[in-house]
Amino acid sequence: MRAYVITTGVIFALLVLMHLARVLAEGPGLVRDPVFVIFTGLSAALAGWSLWLVVSARKERET
Repeated sequence: MRAYVITTGVIFALLVLMHLARVLAEGPGLVRDPVFVIFTGLSAALAGWSLWLVVSARKERET
């Protein structure tokens, strides 16, 4: 399960990085697109959640 959480977290983080690269390449007009912003925010939240799950699981194993 841990490998799955890490893999999906990396995929969502890469999606956020690709979105940021697209904004830099195409300009700030994409920020006005609500679907683009929602998917970027959702991807960032899921990447953060997976990071939290991995860190909390590691802390739980140490105690």
